[in-house]
Amino acid sequence: MKSTISKVRLALLALTLVAFVFAGCNSKPGSVQEVLARISSIDSLKQIEGDTTLFAETWELWFSMPLDHKNHKAGKFPLRVVYNHKDFESPMVIAIEGYKIYSHWATEPAQLLNANQINIEHRFFENSRPKDSIPWQYLNIYQAATDHHTVIKSFKPFYKGKWVATGISKGGQATIFHRYFYPNDVDVSIPYVAPLNSSSEDTRVYSFLRAVGTPACRDRVRAFQEELFKRKEDLMPLLEQHASERDYTFGFGLSRAYDVNVLEYSFAFWQWGGMECTEIPTANATNSELFSHWTSVAPFDFIEDKGIDAIRPYFYQAMTQIGSYGYEVEPWSEYIDDTTNITFDFTMPKGHMAQFDPEPMKDINRWISTRANNMLYIYGEYDPWSATAVEPSPNTNSISFVNPMGDHRTRIHSFPDDMRQMIYDTLEEWLDVEIELKPKD
Repeated sequence: MKSTISKVRLALLALTLVAFVFAGCNSKPGSVQEVLARISSIDSLKQIEGDTTLFAETWELWFSMPLDHKNHKAGKFPLRVVYNHKDFESPMVIAIEGYKIYSHWATEPAQLLNANQINIEHRFFENSRPKDSIPWQYLNIYQAATDHHTVIKSFKPFYKGKWVATGISKGGQATIFHRYFYPNDVDVSIPYVAPLNSSSEDTRVYSFLRAVGTPACRDRVRAFQEELFKRKEDLMPLLEQHASERDYTFGFGLSRAYDVNVLEYSFAFWQWGGMECTEIPTANATNSELFSHWTSVAPFDFIEDKGIDAIRPYFYQAMTQIGSYGYEVEPWSEYIDDTTNITFDFTMPKGHMAQFDPEPMKDINRWISTRANNMLYIYGEYDPWSATAVEPSPNTNSISFVNPMGDHRTRIHSFPDDMRQMIYDTLEEWLDVEIELKPKD
């Protein structure tokens, strides 16, 4: 959290701004200062560096948000919001984060629409959480969606253009969930690479990994994993040194971490792309070459104790409501003694069991099949998260675009020109705007 001095300074700034506005000191109606002054749930605010190529002003705001939107007596927590203003006549893009706010610069939809933008950090990530500990019972899709609704409702009276919500990966999931609970908040939602999982171990991922790409590339991925298992005894000293240099610790032990990260390799390779299959080392490679490639594709910080703790709210949601993938062990039973499939239950907060409730995702699926209109889904063909992609219903006008050979970094600009034009045409129809098809960089 901010230091006490910083809190006092920001609170004084907020009070000064409010006094300035209501004293009538050159604050014309519709100014950013008036907007800020009239949002009563802001705890503190400061002006920060913004994207001067698109936005005129950028402010960091901290909303005083209820822990439980159904019972305000449960207490409050600070929710970080970055408010990027262009002008009041332009569209507004709501960038719904699935984690912390990694960047407040203009998102792709904001650039395409020449729009304003509001970034909303996800509850209980980074500093958007109670100071002492996380009350896990309030971390669910309804509470997060209502955070987003509360912020949108605060700004809605000031912006008269179209409203668009967007998010990437877990943020894309949150974008879908927000629209389910509050279908009238925005005109269009654009979830990027957002899975809709049916369990904490959605086995559709296993089928996907057995069919993705070419047979030759899949064979090369598998051969690399097998070589890692065969050389475990030789490579363990490299892992020990790697962990020591980075102060890594593993709650389930170094040997188990080794096995889990071998299994993670195939998912990570296809998820992030970025290299040709011919770059995967073969059995002729040295130990150091194998280890270097392995850790560049599947870094150990994903399953390391501090890495888990940094995004534990994600794992909690994955294991209780929004689902995840697991690791299929049977094909590797020759190398792993415990042949039970591995899931992410080891990431749960202390004292909490991994109990998945399938009903919320079933409800979302029913809504997608009947009433989810103006939803534009973006996916990459080779991204394993596409194994559980949303399938729009013919009962709605929503549409999904899958980028050929695309990975988890797929964006609208990644698509071939003809598909990109189809995406633009869809947005133009829904938002009554014109979007220029520019050549790729």
